[in-house]
Amino acid sequence: MEPLTTSYPLKYSVPKARVFVVFLTMVLCTTVLCLLQLRFFKPKIKDFYSFEVKDSRGRIISLEKYRGKATLVVNVASYCQYTDKNYIALQELHREFGPSHFTVLAFPCNQFGESEPSSSQEIESFARGNYGVTFPVLHKIKILGSEADPAFKFLIDSSKKEPRWNFWKYLVSPEGKVVKFWRPEEPIESIKPEVTSLIRQIIMKKREDL
Repeated sequence: MEPLTTSYPLKYSVPKARVFVVFLTMVLCTTVLCLLQLRFFKPKIKDFYSFEVKDSRGRIISLEKYRGKATLVVNVASYCQYTDKNYIALQELHREFGPSHFTVLAFPCNQFGESEPSSSQEIESFARGNYGVTFPVLHKIKILGSEADPAFKFLIDSSKKEPRWNFWKYLVSPEGKVVKFWRPEEPIESIKPEVTSLIRQIIMKKREDL
């Protein structure tokens, strides 16, 4: 009588085959789910207006309210050698081009020479009382290091230019992209042509949409 050895491979090969089929099915399902996620759930690409910031009183506001405008974002300071000249020039720029198609957004920062030591509300009062500022003066932030405000960090990452002092300026398009930047010592006359060009594009687009 022959030993019944031929049945053993069959007894063990069936479970192994089932395990392999289950494993292969799981891999395929995971791959399909990943592809669907990439296709239908793409992460939203950030632009400047997709961020939230705080106003001088600490209330959260969405920068979405400025979408469609040309925006000049500036890190300001109250006790700096550039304070007088820049606040006067920024207000002139805002008065000439704003507020329908253009705005200045001031972000106080104390990281350069500790020249902005006051509270956010005191900074706003200082700017309005001394320079007649009518553009938004927002909450005091950090723009350098690990605690940098995300909205301002976006400007730096997009332009590849990190502020080295107070009153660096970033021009943001109506779509939330950084167009150009200026150092604090550069005259306001160098900014006006770029702002004018963006505003012209905004007006032309609005006419086309009518």
